[in-house]
Amino acid sequence: MMETLRKTQKKYGTLALSLAIALGIACFLLGFKPIGKGFILGSLFSVINFTLMGETMPMRMGLSRKKVTGIAFLMILLRYGLMAVPLALAIRMDQFHLAAVITGLFNVQLVIMTDHIWHMRLTKTRNKQAL
Repeated sequence: MMETLRKTQKKYGTLALSLAIALGIACFLLGFKPIGKGFILGSLFSVINFTLMGETMPMRMGLSRKKVTGIAFLMILLRYGLMAVPLALAIRMDQFHLAAVITGLFNVQLVIMTDHIWHMRLTKTRNKQAL
């Protein structure tokens, strides 16, 4: 199970960071440095959050319900605190665009959803061709 989890984390984390870097470079070249920096910053924290979520999941297995609830609550607080860091930086510093940071924070979710839709469309196309 852990191998599959790490493989999934690596796949989506790599895709999200690659997209962030490509979009960041494009923004830099077009003269929108704060947008590029903000998207990269948000994406980096999005990947860290996604990895942290997966790495702490096995920690909760085999424990009592009360302990699992407590650990889950603490992990949510830690992850939300982690996600607040780029938001605070964007609010305080002009070199990061707030909307780009927010978009970057959703980058992993957007990559997962896009990948899922892409595979659904490919499957649908293959099924139509088979008929």
